[in-house]
Amino acid sequence: MSEVKNILLVGVGGQGTILASKILTSGLIEAGYEVKMSEIHGMSQRGGSVSTQVRYGEKVYSPIVGRGEADVIVAFEKMEALRWLGYLRPEGKMVINDFEIPSAPILMGQAEYPEGILEDLADKVSILTVKAGDIAAGLGNPKAMNVVLLGALVKAMNVQGVDWHQAIRNNVKKGFEDLNIKAFEAGYAL
Repeated sequence: MSEVKNILLVGVGGQGTILASKILTSGLIEAGYEVKMSEIHGMSQRGGSVSTQVRYGEKVYSPIVGRGEADVIVAFEKMEALRWLGYLRPEGKMVINDFEIPSAPILMGQAEYPEGILEDLADKVSILTVKAGDIAAGLGNPKAMNVVLLGALVKAMNVQGVDWHQAIRNNVKKGFEDLNIKAFEAGYAL
């Protein structure tokens, strides 16, 4: 694989965006890819935007994904999908969690959560909508929605020869390995 692939994971603080990126990066490195990752926390501890950029291939020189360069964007929250749309390649894919986290202006009544985000995005780009929160809750822990989304991302990437179960075991807290492997498999099956 000589071509560099660009993945953008975006969400809100506390959703596990960075953990999902670390699992992704770990698995790709173990499979022999050169990988660069960059993360931006912003006001993540206050419910602000969080983004991670993962680039992989035979030779990767920079961790930064520019506007219009992402092959896949995974949005852990619907409004984040809209916010980061400009980073997607015209032929790229979006994996979008059908989940809402109201921003501070919305919570204070100064704005309203936008209606029709998924429909608007579906008219513009190729999307896979995932109810990752519901899937994770069905597995026993709604916090595992990040790994459900990771599974859907890995399926969209179509990367072969990676031991994702081991990457999960290497990166999640002890005692949560089996739950996260089930969450990954549920996302991958979508």
